[in-house]
Amino acid sequence: MSGDKIYMDYSSSLGPIDPQVWNGTQWVPALGYLDKVEALLEKAKKETLTQAEFLILQSQDLAMLSRCEQAKELTITLLKKWLVQYKFKNWGTHGTNPAKKGKPVTNEEKEQRAQEIADALGNNQKWHSHGRMIGISALTKEPELRLKIDDYSKNKPLQSLIRTYNDLFTEYIAKNNFKVFLHTRNFF
Repeated sequence: MSGDKIYMDYSSSLGPIDPQVWNGTQWVPALGYLDKVEALLEKAKKETLTQAEFLILQSQDLAMLSRCEQAKELTITLLKKWLVQYKFKNWGTHGTNPAKKGKPVTNEEKEQRAQEIADALGNNQKWHSHGRMIGISALTKEPELRLKIDDYSKNKPLQSLIRTYNDLFTEYIAKNNFKVFLHTRNFF
């Protein structure tokens, strides 16, 4: 979401947003922790919490929960900032809302739209898993997402270049057994 454009074809995907936090032994999805604690708290309010669930809730590390909340908020803050600063920077007029079509887009509207997208991509109840891949169709047609995607499916030269680049780095990462890999203009 920190790019001016999102390029995808039929086989491309984005994942939902769900920051991963270190629990002392492994990386775990922050939203999963928060969702589970919230469900247990709701059961406690309704006085339907079992003894086993009470013990689970009681054993929660408050610092870990705070880290999960902070990671969630940071992820949303960055997504919103990047969408407005990069993806929406050339969005000058409304193109889909019939009541606003052709009218100028305000910065507040860009921020509101970024919040809607952040909420949708961070909806753990909808996507269920950080590893869930969201394809071009869902990204462009889901009412809460409606992202503008540059579909390169019919641009065979560009598709070939992107696939070659992807294959090269996927093979390089696998060959070197990297858990994390970042490629920028200045760093490889």
